[in-house]
Amino acid sequence: QVQLVESGGGLVQPGGSLRLSCAASGFSLDYYAIGWFRQAPGKEREGVLCMSSSDSDTYYADSVKGRFTISRDNAKGTVDLQMNNLQAEDTAVYYCAVDLTGRIGSSAGQFDYWGQGTQVTVSS
Repeated sequence: QVQLVESGGGLVQPGGSLRLSCAASGFSLDYYAIGWFRQAPGKEREGVLCMSSSDSDTYYADSVKGRFTISRDNAKGTVDLQMNNLQAEDTAVYYCAVDLTGRIGSSAGQFDYWGQGTQVTVSS
């Protein structure tokens, strides 16, 4: 059974950092593109970062460039999202997702499997 499980969310003050992790089971991450998305209340799901299957290409939303990074460990079956200098506008539920074609992208409709999400709240 294909499953993605996110962890690491929580409450953080503005300027702080969090590291989210996405653990995959039931399949190998090696050949697939991995994306991190977020959805704030009343807003559409937004592509934040995406790494292609070969790790040669990475998409960053303009709003997170210079603050967020993505990394994967295929041996462990995990993909991490390091978030630094968090701001109130980063508050959202964060999801990891897999695109079976391996292509980089920012559209939620492109991705085939999703985790259940983890809440990130940035507030003083």
